[in-house]
Amino acid sequence: MSTITTTIDVRAMHPRDRHPRIFSTFDALPVGDAIVLINDHDPKPLFYQLQAERPGQVGWTPEEQGPERWVIRIEKLAA
Repeated sequence: MSTITTTIDVRAMHPRDRHPRIFSTFDALPVGDAIVLINDHDPKPLFYQLQAERPGQVGWTPEEQGPERWVIRIEKLAA
């Protein structure tokens, strides 16, 4: 089984559009696939929201942690 990674760079997006885009993309992922999120600040609030709203479904692996750019791999672990 191959895994697919979708990159979402939210730095140019309006802040109110970011979380809905990330959630809709995450929800559409098959188990085992991932999003690579690129952000201009630490997305810790998103981490807590995903944990609360998708418990047990989310793998969160920071790949780059600021100060100008954060890159997080968000894997879908379960449906």
